[in-house]
Amino acid sequence: MLENLSGATRLHVIVGDPIAQVKSPFGMTEAFEAKGHNAICIPAHVSTRDLRSWFEALTLTQNVDGVIVTVPHKFDCLALCATSSERAQFLGAVNTIRRNADGTWHGDMFDGLGFVKGLEQQGCVLKGQRALLIGAGGAGSAIAHALVLSGVSELAIHDENTQRRESLIERLNGLKMGRVLTGTPNPTGFDVVLNATPAGMRASDPLPVETSLLNSHMFVGCVITQPAITPLIQAARDLGCKTSTGADMFSQVKVLMLDFLLGV
Repeated sequence: MLENLSGATRLHVIVGDPIAQVKSPFGMTEAFEAKGHNAICIPAHVSTRDLRSWFEALTLTQNVDGVIVTVPHKFDCLALCATSSERAQFLGAVNTIRRNADGTWHGDMFDGLGFVKGLEQQGCVLKGQRALLIGAGGAGSAIAHALVLSGVSELAIHDENTQRRESLIERLNGLKMGRVLTGTPNPTGFDVVLNATPAGMRASDPLPVETSLLNSHMFVGCVITQPAITPLIQAARDLGCKTSTGADMFSQVKVLMLDFLLGV
């Protein structure tokens, strides 16, 4: 896959803290190659404290064309962009950044759109449904936005950061496209139950929802890619629920990010 690696190879960086868990470097490098584009994606482990200094140095590196942003930098990186999409501005976060012609940066957020496409690919119907979303962080905010735009009749959001949660709920209700309210980890009465938190990455993590209250008529989704089958998804499958995993999300987000980075 790297037989064309040379001084002419264009660079894209995925930045996060931690970073060891991400799959994007291989997947995006493979995708660039499939498009006939001489580019690679490499990981960068950068703390929040050092993010701005790191980004300023990255900007001086003239063969870096794009940045993929993961936890916890999606909110902070918006301020580093000279321009951004309306979606990113509404959410206050970005997950993908590309160079403008003048050397500055343009950001967008594809987590929500990609997650919803992954749900739909696995047979989830969102229009008119009641959805419970756990997590209002960078990915969770984007997913909440995409769910409302997809026509859910009601969206309940649970996040322990009450200020972040209530701010998101207020902004979403301002769209006047469906009822958005505060939720709990209790999935009773919902058609779609979704986890947009890191809960499940480690075996010791608590479950994000009360899985004993799930039933086979619910659709259950999770953003986590490692492990491939989280305890939440396994519990849902054991009950006969249809599910969507982080891999389903990433396969869709990858396409959206690739087109954006290549200016399609």
